[in-house]
Amino acid sequence: MGRLVNLLRGSVALEVTGPFPERFLNLCAQAPVAFWRAEQPDETTLRLTVAWQDRGRLEELAQRTGCTIREVNKRGLPPFLLRFRRRYALVAGLALALTAVCLLSRVVLVVDVEGNETVPRQVILAELRRQGLKPGVYGPNLGIRELTNSALLHLPDLSWMTVNLHGIRAQVVVRERLEEPESVDETLLGDIVARAPGLVTGMEVWSGDPAVKEGSTVLPGEVLIRGSVQLDPPQYSDLPIEWMPVRAMGRVEGRTWRTLTAAMDLTAQVKRWTGEEKTLWSATFFGQRVNFYGNSGISFARYDKINQIWALPREEPLLTLKLETCRGYELDTCPVDPAQAQTMLESQLMARLETLLGETGELVSHSFSARQEGGQLIVTLTAECSEELGRFVPAPQEQEPLAPET
Repeated sequence: MGRLVNLLRGSVALEVTGPFPERFLNLCAQAPVAFWRAEQPDETTLRLTVAWQDRGRLEELAQRTGCTIREVNKRGLPPFLLRFRRRYALVAGLALALTAVCLLSRVVLVVDVEGNETVPRQVILAELRRQGLKPGVYGPNLGIRELTNSALLHLPDLSWMTVNLHGIRAQVVVRERLEEPESVDETLLGDIVARAPGLVTGMEVWSGDPAVKEGSTVLPGEVLIRGSVQLDPPQYSDLPIEWMPVRAMGRVEGRTWRTLTAAMDLTAQVKRWTGEEKTLWSATFFGQRVNFYGNSGISFARYDKINQIWALPREEPLLTLKLETCRGYELDTCPVDPAQAQTMLESQLMARLETLLGETGELVSHSFSARQEGGQLIVTLTAECSEELGRFVPAPQEQEPLAPET
């Protein structure tokens, strides 16, 4: 520990020569001047080490004893820094470096987003950039509370946001808004009708009166559950049966048969490269784009653009170099392979069928048929499905759901 202290405050090894070096040593003890490593190689010579700050006090003591002082060695931080007192450029560079470290350590260079699952990270970063939080901004100048409140107004899928500054890193922590469960307006009256032709295989009536039975065949628009409830009169009374309008609710499972058709031309236009090519360079620094190609245009009418981007750093880059390569082409007409066209149409029809069935529907069996007609390939999908047949249809406001005939 003492060695470290001596290194920080500095020390000087001295050689004192005179007729009475002992008197010099006694005066140092009376001053007091701390010294160590004292040794006397002969009667007129004394060697010792003192602290850097006490070096100037020893000249007066040496004069009083008729001795001379010679510096043998200097060690520690003060003499090391003193060597640069006339190197102004180096001192200025050191000062600028220290200033840059102090300032740049508070400049935001990286923006991290945490806590998002469904909201894309790039959407959050784009809104924060619009509010002023982006690489290159000075952190202490940011109004964190105003920035986060304004960003939340433009990001309705988020319920909470905070920004923590850690030097050059801005940590953005978000919480996504929880979706409210879908509520059913029971004051809205209406029936459940069939949305597709099919065979009823199961029914669950929660509210209303069933209009069909299991095993019945229904057509689109046919009422499956009526929006009315029978109110029986008191026993042994002559009062008529009454019906109370309600919102029909329930689940009707059924088997359906769907037929979907898609067509494609057997000729297609393809690109033929002409060999013409033009490259365009540009750079983006702290959000400012600089084009190196000036106002030069592209002479060919049809072209594809290929972009190559080099970013530094890769996440929220401060410097981006972009190369755009434009390659000219002409359009030629070529025949389409019928087998490949049929495979593509079949995949498109299956995707359409999955959309129609939704999450609750299930495909039981299916088959495809294809034919060529008028220069087109026509593919037909025939599918047997098990799905939800019913859909709610509100009753007109001027009338209530009709009661069944008795």
